[in-house]
Amino acid sequence: MLRRQIGRKFEALRKAAGLTMDQAAEQLDRARATLHRIENGAEHVRFRQADVKEMLNLYGASGEDSELLLAMTAATRENKNWWHDYVGSGLPKWFQLYIGLEGSASTIRQYEAELVPGLLQTRAYAEHLFGMPGGAINPNDDQERQRAVQLRLQRQALLTRFAAPQLSVIINEAVLRRQVGGPALMAEQLQQIIKAAELPNVTVRILDFSAGLHAGAMAGAFSILDFPLDSKGQTVEPPVTYLEAATGAIYLDRPHETEAYDAIWADMTARALDESRTRALINELIEEYTHG
Repeated sequence: MLRRQIGRKFEALRKAAGLTMDQAAEQLDRARATLHRIENGAEHVRFRQADVKEMLNLYGASGEDSELLLAMTAATRENKNWWHDYVGSGLPKWFQLYIGLEGSASTIRQYEAELVPGLLQTRAYAEHLFGMPGGAINPNDDQERQRAVQLRLQRQALLTRFAAPQLSVIINEAVLRRQVGGPALMAEQLQQIIKAAELPNVTVRILDFSAGLHAGAMAGAFSILDFPLDSKGQTVEPPVTYLEAATGAIYLDRPHETEAYDAIWADMTARALDESRTRALINELIEEYTHG
C-alpha cells in the first residue's frame, strides 16, 4: 500500500507539472517503463534518495510534498514485509501485491464459486489443492508446495490480529459438496469454516442452489478490498477488486469497475442464506461427510 500511495503522489505531481510520462522519462533520463512501475506501486522499484530528489525537483514539488515523499520512499528501503521470504518459492510475484493490500484492508468481501477461501482453509485442504496441476505452484516440487501451504496458513493470522479486518464471505453451495481429499478431510474443513465464522469480524454465508441464477455466476470468484480512512476522513487507498487466474491476476480500482462489483455483491448478498441457515446447512453436510 505504501508503494501505491507513493505512486499516486508522484503521478499527481507529474501531471500538475504538465508533463506526460514520456516527457518526464526523457528529462529524468529514465525508461518510461520505470516511471510506469513507480506510479503503479510496483513491488521491486528501488527508491534511491538522489533519484527521488531529482523527480521532486523536476515536478516542482513543494517543501511539504518533498519532505513527505522522501520519508515515504526511505521507508521502502528500511522495511521488509513478512511474505518476502516466500518470493520465488511458493509465492508468485503477481500475488505479492494482493497480500500487501489484504494486510492493509479494513474490510474484505470474497465470493468463491469453486474452492474454500484461502483464509478459511485447513492445512490438509490447502495441501491437496497445491498438489493439483495447472496452478502457479509446481505440484511435483514438495518443498515449493509446503512453502505455499505455510504461506496460506500464515495469512490466516490476519483474522485474529489486533485491528483485524472485517471478512465477509459468500461461498457457492457447490464448494461444500465437491469433495476435496475425501469425506474426512471435508468434514474437518467445514468444521474450520464454522469455527472461523464464530470470530466477531468474520461472516460466512452460503449461496445455495435454490438461489437460482445470480450475478456471481457470470463474474466468477473475486475479492473486494476496502481500506481505512485517514485523519481527514478520506480513504488511504481506493477500493480494489481482485480477480485471480492460474497464471496471473487482475486488479481493478476504477470507479465504474468498483460500482459493477458492488452491484454483483449486493445481488448475491440478497440471495444468500443468512448466517443461521448457513450454519445449519454446513452442520448438515458435516454430518453427511462424517456418517455417510
